[in-house]
Amino acid sequence: MPSDVASDQVAGVLRDVGRLGPYFEIRTELDGAGWRPFAGDVRRLRALTGDYAERLGAKERRVSASLVFQGLAARLWSPVVAAAAGGIVPDLRTLRWRWAPGEAITLGLDKPGGWRVEDTAEAAALVHDVIVDGHLRPLREIMASFVNLADGLVWGNAASALVGSLHVGPADAVRGELVRELLRREPLAGAGEFRADGFVRKSCCLYYRVPGGGMCGDCGLLPGS
Repeated sequence: MPSDVASDQVAGVLRDVGRLGPYFEIRTELDGAGWRPFAGDVRRLRALTGDYAERLGAKERRVSASLVFQGLAARLWSPVVAAAAGGIVPDLRTLRWRWAPGEAITLGLDKPGGWRVEDTAEAAALVHDVIVDGHLRPLREIMASFVNLADGLVWGNAASALVGSLHVGPADAVRGELVRELLRREPLAGAGEFRADGFVRKSCCLYYRVPGGGMCGDCGLLPGS
């Protein structure tokens, strides 16, 4: 059974994994204003989607919305999976975020908590609850109020973001095993597969519809995919 971990220990783990890069950062000291619960503000999500569309030159809202979802999924998966590979799963029930037009998205926890896990199966079950049930499903429902995205695209984006987290930082067999275990669970199961040359998803994030964009390396539309 997972056991509770002290707040300062979770904060230390989050600081450590945050050094891997900006998508791995969850702040534990929330300075300044603008922090709101993640991601229950439909107006902010709509504005963020519009900001993406303007910066990318995307004329279709579903294109920018797809990339917003994938980017937010990456910011959720990356630190939690990295921390879980080290034996601690952060509790994101009080997760907050800050964003304004022209600024980067920032995630934060003012009172970090979490659980210690003993093996990959236990870690995967808890990470799935924290990320998929706790945040990605609600995020998908909120975004559905202003844009129509197919389930295959949404969960393909989530799977791609999860696998993409493995490309940052040193190779870690435990992290890789955890990612594969998460990909076996709904709604990610069947979203893609690992082949000899890497992961290939069965859908497309629509980045090719951005002016100057193209197909990603794991795109299901690439020849031979």
